[in-house]
Amino acid sequence: DEVEELYHSAVREATTAFGRGECFIEQFLHNPRHVEAQVIADTLGNIVVVGTRDCSLQRRNQKLIEESPAPFITAQLEQQIIQSSIDICAKANYVGVGTVEFLLSQDGKLSFLEVNTRLQVEHPVTEEITGIDLVVEQLRIAQGLPLSINEMPKPKAHAIEFRINAEDAANGFLPVAGTITRFDVPTGPGVRIDSGVMAGSTIPATFDSLMGKLIIVGNNRQQAIARARRALAEFTIEGVASVLPFDRAVIEHSDFCDDFNVHTRWIETEFSATIAPAKRQIPQKEAALTHTFIEIDGKRCKLGLPAQLFAGLSLQTEANLDTSSSVKEQLSELIVQSPVSGSLFKWVINDNQSVNAGDAIAIMEAMKMEVQVIAHRSGILTKTVQEGDYVNAGDAVAEIS
Repeated sequence: DEVEELYHSAVREATTAFGRGECFIEQFLHNPRHVEAQVIADTLGNIVVVGTRDCSLQRRNQKLIEESPAPFITAQLEQQIIQSSIDICAKANYVGVGTVEFLLSQDGKLSFLEVNTRLQVEHPVTEEITGIDLVVEQLRIAQGLPLSINEMPKPKAHAIEFRINAEDAANGFLPVAGTITRFDVPTGPGVRIDSGVMAGSTIPATFDSLMGKLIIVGNNRQQAIARARRALAEFTIEGVASVLPFDRAVIEHSDFCDDFNVHTRWIETEFSATIAPAKRQIPQKEAALTHTFIEIDGKRCKLGLPAQLFAGLSLQTEANLDTSSSVKEQLSELIVQSPVSGSLFKWVINDNQSVNAGDAIAIMEAMKMEVQVIAHRSGILTKTVQEGDYVNAGDAVAEIS
């Protein structure tokens, strides 16, 4: 049943992203690395691999940290990646800038994954180590001009890119919408920032969570890591959650820094650093809120009232509030909260149906991702929102009594 639901989820994501929902079941590879080749191909039949990258640090199969050239691979494996990429593009008569992606199993077997027929988020690391402007190459190809190079350039540096996403790393990397109140970026040798936000920008829940990219370049991998530590320490984002605490932990981890013992499931299975959950941001001019619940037209709604509203009340009122607080606490135990801001895409469990703690009861859709809503207790489910409704993280979507 779980596999069937995940398959349907993949079909929905494919349909939303690409307009087609065909999905295929493929061979399972245990803890593989994700390696890829940047290719450029012109209308004259010239195909050149510009460089290799490793993109193994991922959550939910989405990349977080990439580097070029791909570290700790043999010359023979590198040549296999290069030649396979050229062969695939030649067979498909591919024209343009693209990426040929592979999975590398622990026993050294290289498996073709896909071709991304576009410029990718991680393309700056290839630009930085080769001096090739991939956007310029796109324009040359579009004009019918030949490529500016005829063979793979030798890497002259090592580059690492950190995707700076608005996500709470301590809470399953769930995306967080909100307004950025502070966005101070690092500077210095080997530091490049590609970003489209600043202090005052609003991160909506309807788009990808990427706020910017931090690209670090060094003469070698060790220098790039050292520069990354300094840059990440100087990077400050306030107002929304970010993955910066996670990045700072990874850049100190021996699995990443020393022998590169990472893979596409490393974050979920082996990353163990303690990261504090991001706090819900309340604007400084707003007072702290006291939460309760009211019923409107038969629908249970969460209500937040300023805490100072209750200041100065009599002891009797305070006693009543204490009783009320006890009742609210009991009611709160029944509430199923939304794990993320977004639309409730689908109810998996019917109304008034029995559920067990840990069951998936609904699916949220936020920032191009599907997130399951999990029952926190066993009991009878009562829905408080409908499919298609938009809710904020922490809002009540159901009760389990």
